[in-house]
Amino acid sequence: MNFNNTIIYFVRHADSTFIPDMERERGISEKGKADTIRIIEILRNEHIDLFISSPYERAIETIRGSAIEYEKEISIVEDLRERAIGVIPDNGFTAAKRRVYDDFNFAYPGGESSNHAQKRAVEALRMLLDKHQGRKMVIGTHGDIMTLMMNYFDKQYSYDFWSSSTMPDMYKMEFKGDILVEVERIWS
Repeated sequence: MNFNNTIIYFVRHADSTFIPDMERERGISEKGKADTIRIIEILRNEHIDLFISSPYERAIETIRGSAIEYEKEISIVEDLRERAIGVIPDNGFTAAKRRVYDDFNFAYPGGESSNHAQKRAVEALRMLLDKHQGRKMVIGTHGDIMTLMMNYFDKQYSYDFWSSSTMPDMYKMEFKGDILVEVERIWS
């Protein structure tokens, strides 16, 4: 690692039980709470400078233990929120996700296209890269918006990556300026 480079640790939120109409408020499950112990262990010796999160409680709760251990506050960035999928047809959630990845301009009623969600999240990420150059940041995130941000820098991160990621999941990304130079999965 080049010490002038910026390191981002994307932490996809831990297991969370779906509750209708509670996208922002729902926290993590008991299994998710147990997984946060492992997140703390993984991040313990990484010398983290900043903790940032989506405004959704499940993302915040997933990184809270590590932030407490580092005696750091968690900064909330609204544009890092999960993509709104909208009203999907009866053929299901997974088919709906595939459709929005296959056509980056398509959006379900009340939802965001991949292009729109990617643009807002990447603008927030680029602002963080610029403002905190050379530092190490943990970002509490979601599978879909994390995939879209990673896809912006490397097209291999798309539907198949999204569908294979776990809750939680963790990726260490190294940037030289705003150029992605390395990605390492650090959750196992």
